[in-house]
Amino acid sequence: MAAEATTPILTDAIREKILAYVPRYPSKRAVTLPALHIVHEYLRCVPYQAMAEIAELLEITPAEVHDTMSFYGFFPQAPIGDVRVWICRSLSCMITGGDEMLEHACTKLGVRSGQTTPDGKLTVEFAECLGICDFAPAALADDGRIYGPLTPEKVDAMLDELKKGPIDPSHGLEPSDGPAVPSESRV
Repeated sequence: MAAEATTPILTDAIREKILAYVPRYPSKRAVTLPALHIVHEYLRCVPYQAMAEIAELLEITPAEVHDTMSFYGFFPQAPIGDVRVWICRSLSCMITGGDEMLEHACTKLGVRSGQTTPDGKLTVEFAECLGICDFAPAALADDGRIYGPLTPEKVDAMLDELKKGPIDPSHGLEPSDGPAVPSESRV
């Protein structure tokens, strides 16, 4: 019996965007991380089939794509909420209540860490370090919003704000204008 052909996950637009990075890097393999970001931006996840398609496009093995993806931990394989928020539990955040703020957020949302709310609006996870220790305990939304220092009341306000949806992380910048500087929200 012949293997069934699968419909590609990567659209022509996604493929073109990935390939546009190739001239900027010393090798196609070096485009792996930007490719993962692009796929995640479009699909809100990087499923196995997308990894295989990235590998084919960059002329590397799917295992190499998976190695890069699993190293960073920011690329889920299943769809996530409209907004993803990480609550830090590294040393600075832990000693100032990060674990308790994560537990409070999960309880309020009725999910466990790593899960998405039933309405698909929020995915809440822990992070080992967000690099924003001066806001400990801190949280970071995937659209660039920073929260902290957190208290139970501030977590409630943060979740209410995040349920409204993501903000535009580009702030009107075109991709050729360089990296966007995310806005900061401190509740």
